[in-house]
Amino acid sequence: MATVLMCRRIPRLSRVAAFSTTAKREAEHGSSKCEQEEKDNPGTANTGSESTATIQLLNPLDYRVLYNPSAYARGRAGSRQHLDRDSGQALGDTLTSPGTAQAPQAFSSASSQTLPPIRRALSKSKSNSNTLLQQTILAALSKEEAEKWEVHDSKEDPRAFQKGRPEYRSLSCDSSEPAQPLPAEEGDSILDSVAACEGSPGSITDHFQRLSRLPAERRAGLASEPGFDALCRCAVQAIRLFSTPDLIHVLKSCVLLAVPPAHPLLDACEGEFCRRAWDMELEQLLLVADCWRCLERSVPSYLSILFSFANLHWKDLTLPQFVQLVYIIGEGRRSPADLAQKVESTILKYLDSFTLEELGAICLGLFKSVSGISDHVMRRIADRVSLQMEDMSTYALVNVLKMLRYTRMDHLPLLKELGKVIPERIPTVNIQGIMHITLTYSSLHYFDEGVLAAVAASLPPRVSYCRSKDAAKFLWSFGCLDYEPPNEEEFYASLIRQIHRKLHEFKKFPEHLLTALLGLAFVRRFPEELIDYALREDFVQKTRDSKYELSKDLFTLGKSVEIECPTYGGSRLPPQLCQEFAEMALSFAEQEIYVRPEIVEATSLLESMLGGPEYVKNHMILPHTRSSDLEVRLATDGRPVPFNFKGRGAARTLKDIGVSLTDDLMAQLIKGRAHGRSPVEVENEGRTPRRERGDEAGILRSDGALTAGAKSPAEPKPGRCPGAPPSLPQPGEVRLALQVSNRNHYCYSSKRLLGLHCLKRRQLRHLGYVVVELPFWEWFPLLRRSRSEKLSYLHYKVFDPALLSRA
Repeated sequence: MATVLMCRRIPRLSRVAAFSTTAKREAEHGSSKCEQEEKDNPGTANTGSESTATIQLLNPLDYRVLYNPSAYARGRAGSRQHLDRDSGQALGDTLTSPGTAQAPQAFSSASSQTLPPIRRALSKSKSNSNTLLQQTILAALSKEEAEKWEVHDSKEDPRAFQKGRPEYRSLSCDSSEPAQPLPAEEGDSILDSVAACEGSPGSITDHFQRLSRLPAERRAGLASEPGFDALCRCAVQAIRLFSTPDLIHVLKSCVLLAVPPAHPLLDACEGEFCRRAWDMELEQLLLVADCWRCLERSVPSYLSILFSFANLHWKDLTLPQFVQLVYIIGEGRRSPADLAQKVESTILKYLDSFTLEELGAICLGLFKSVSGISDHVMRRIADRVSLQMEDMSTYALVNVLKMLRYTRMDHLPLLKELGKVIPERIPTVNIQGIMHITLTYSSLHYFDEGVLAAVAASLPPRVSYCRSKDAAKFLWSFGCLDYEPPNEEEFYASLIRQIHRKLHEFKKFPEHLLTALLGLAFVRRFPEELIDYALREDFVQKTRDSKYELSKDLFTLGKSVEIECPTYGGSRLPPQLCQEFAEMALSFAEQEIYVRPEIVEATSLLESMLGGPEYVKNHMILPHTRSSDLEVRLATDGRPVPFNFKGRGAARTLKDIGVSLTDDLMAQLIKGRAHGRSPVEVENEGRTPRRERGDEAGILRSDGALTAGAKSPAEPKPGRCPGAPPSLPQPGEVRLALQVSNRNHYCYSSKRLLGLHCLKRRQLRHLGYVVVELPFWEWFPLLRRSRSEKLSYLHYKVFDPALLSRA
């Protein structure tokens, strides 16, 4: 009897103690009601509880992720019948595949009773508000349904737009079953008669067409038969004798016969079509291009000729020819630069005449070919889609969302309408379609709880269909929007399990693992085994060799673990690498962040208000979070504490100022106290009185003048190494981290912080800082007001009595 050995591991999952959503929002927006925050121990990271999870490492043989855009189709009566027919063809084979069996739920989902009281109450209220939606989703997500929506034909489904007009019949290759099939036994007689064809192009064409009408099971074995090989040799020898229509018939027959892309016959056909392309009609050129696409053969030379031909005959393009051309451009993953402007003008010309499926095909073609499109054209497309979304298939709609994401278009009417239409469709959408929908929301920073809750509820039963990329994008999207769904434990456990199962894929795509782990870090989840894997020397080297710039993500992950997981004992980033990453971040900040007007103005006013540049420092307290802070330090009695002595000299270079050496001034210097005011202080009447500062006394020049800003013995040594965590606050000292926020720190048209900025503020509090925000909706309007109003606002923010009591 065979024995199956199953290996189970218990990974460590560090989870930082979570605030309730309400308390967390108040803390992040500077509210004085921060009861939960008072419980935190400044300067230490919360280790949280470790949730036990069982990971099944059994990887099914022949596991495959099936890609099915047809699963996006709208589930109405008409489209449902078509979808069921298409899905049923492959369903039998799929159900017997080990890869389609639903992976067991090895992770134990924590019940609501294990949640903290506030979180449990919140989850309950969220669940109640989405009860009807969740019931609808869960009712549709049986195992059979989940498998059904993952079965598709990736070559046929993107071509649904071709069914909308009869003109596409002459522009595209129909690879469906022949209308008048021949009996299987005729295959032998056709092949036996090959020798008698004597190389006649008409006879060769007839043989190919008859063979393509055989049943599918008979056609499958033809490529290995000697008779078919002889027929192909005859065709190659007579290739130049074929008329263009006959040669096209041969190529179309090759599609139905599933001739391999590298077959010698196809080599000969490609060369011949390139030779005679300029003598063909545009309709024929598009048809041949479609055949190459169905054969999955790369033909860059032929496509270049097609695009050049289309460029010369652009005014003659009909609407179907234009849509088919954009489709071919997308499938070829090439964007002809000289056609970009013509494509835009033609879209506007036919915009009201396109079917919704054609609009989806155009967006997909532009997206696949990485073609830029103007905001005006994209907005016009989105305007039409938002008015007719109910009548649009989900597959076409997802293609529009891809282009919306690519152009970074914040089209509010479309997004609002999407929130009404898409949740009920989620159960019948393929995993990759759901991923693209979710990624659109996170890329545009648009938060819609109804859509995200529907996605979270539908995902766990179908998580085994996620590629490594899909799982990573789901985690990133939810983390970026800082959203933890009602079924958060089941949702995150299922995705972490899938990340473990797909660990081998990250050797080729290291960027996806970093994406996933950062998404988890945003919501305070740190799976230690995966983090240890990502921070190992060999994996770090893979990220360095990647075509993507991954150093920022690696730096953010490594430092976040260092701050928030003090008990973590796995791999860490080498110090020299951290310093390199930190220096890169600081260099960028000096050029792009520190010089922003809203930050420069706040820095200047704070220096004026507090008494000089030594009382405020514009820098990145946490370089791995990629945004700047204005650090201010206060004594427990509220007086500002000087600390930025390096900044004082750099920020202000004083001219030589002659000062008379009076008895009073000499007494002050000798005693080490400055009871009077310096010439600089006299210039700034609006400043608050300085604290006693014997360490800031100047030195006498040989000509008797006093030079300000000289370094004293009490001044601290040069700053810490870039990237090192800041030192803990001294007793009797409160450190403020002022955040000058902008719209990019928040979800679209809301006051909901994005995940990265939630992570930053959380880590600042871990290190003992009191986070004070200058929100853009308050600070930006003040930039146009008087100086006194701005000083009054900053004084209110910095000297808020609640800050000292909270600290």
